[in-house]
Amino acid sequence: MQLFDSFETITPTRSLKSLTRYIQGLIEGKLWLKVLVGLILGILSGILLGPDFDLIPADRTQVITMWLALPGQVFLRLVKMIIIPLVFSSIIIGLVSSGDPEFLKKIGPRLVIYFIITTTIAILIGFTVAIILKPGTYIDSSQIQMDPTEVHENPGALPSTQELPEKIVNILPDNPLQTMLSGEMLGVVIFTIIIGIALLSISNSYAEPLIRLLEAVQQICLTVVRWAMELAPYAVFGLMTQITSQIGLEALAGLGMYVLTVLTGLILLILVYLMIVWFLTKHRPKQFMHAAKDVQVLAFSTSSSAAVMPLSIKTAEDKLGVRSTIAQFLIPVGTTINMDGTALYQAVATIFLAQVYGVELSISALLLVVAITVGSSIGAPATPGVGVVILATILESVGIPGSGIALILGVDRILDMSRTVANVTGDLTACTFFDKNLAYMFENPPDDQTDA
Repeated sequence: MQLFDSFETITPTRSLKSLTRYIQGLIEGKLWLKVLVGLILGILSGILLGPDFDLIPADRTQVITMWLALPGQVFLRLVKMIIIPLVFSSIIIGLVSSGDPEFLKKIGPRLVIYFIITTTIAILIGFTVAIILKPGTYIDSSQIQMDPTEVHENPGALPSTQELPEKIVNILPDNPLQTMLSGEMLGVVIFTIIIGIALLSISNSYAEPLIRLLEAVQQICLTVVRWAMELAPYAVFGLMTQITSQIGLEALAGLGMYVLTVLTGLILLILVYLMIVWFLTKHRPKQFMHAAKDVQVLAFSTSSSAAVMPLSIKTAEDKLGVRSTIAQFLIPVGTTINMDGTALYQAVATIFLAQVYGVELSISALLLVVAITVGSSIGAPATPGVGVVILATILESVGIPGSGIALILGVDRILDMSRTVANVTGDLTACTFFDKNLAYMFENPPDDQTDA
């Protein structure tokens, strides 16, 4: 049996096409404009209802804003509800779409190492700019209502020498269902990767039904995300009204500084890409950016790496001179597991909300954020809004209240568009890097394996 050909037939092209149609629908519906209007109206309403004008008694304001925030709470619940199935299905589909297991064995480790290094660099950049600029200090957290049970003492504490072996073993879940129910994302990601690699190694007749099922699960999850995104303008309006009414005009300065911090980090990340292009591939940065501009503009408009995947492949082949075998392999894989811009945003958001809520993050907690962010980026589908889904899990893992997402949700659309630009730029950078340094692997892929 020819594994490469057989797995090629079950590549999830239908999911990509339907996702692209969904993205085009969002563009035509001007969802980004609705979210922006909701943001502005929410801030204005919150200011009028807040302590700056004191037009309505505080107890009545609290009741009003709770009802206005109801769509936002539903939005957050919908997002949290589909975290596990979405990550599980997306990782496996992404791994299976890579093709022949023997080919994957040769290029896979190098590809994973490259993506882990660049993702880690992105996270460290996010940590650095957030710690230096301190955007969370521009918001007075004493007026933010939160559940004390959401804050954990000593989050991410470093285990003792005696506890360390057990902690390492516990990374591998002994009960995957319990791990999923408890929301331990790192265990879920590791379990899912193991299952995905195993699927590549078995007969197509056994693997295909499960992959088709997972495609359906992914589509169901993306449908829920679509519903959530339809609620986004109302969610942003209600949540921003509630937040702004609690902390007043100070929220504007804090959110503005938060946006500036993320954008600064993304610019630094793109500069890192240009250094890779210049020093490791001998491409001129100016020519590279000129070739990538169409992809970047479309990515900024759609907030989806998947939607621009065909244009990314064409740009890599026609404008950057990348071999078609490399472009057609790396772009789809990179779209699934190379989310450096998203990882940087999650790092900044984590530090920002930790500063807002006064949560002290130890070195071990920061390392835990790095590990979870790198692992979660493998399973982050290239669709708008999913970065918020993964962020909720990261916050809970280090003891930061998940309700803090409401504070940054209003400006997430702008940042989602921006970090998608960094994501697609990273994919094109990876293409030029592997085309220059590991092209021999793509020129002679291994022969298809046959059953004995």
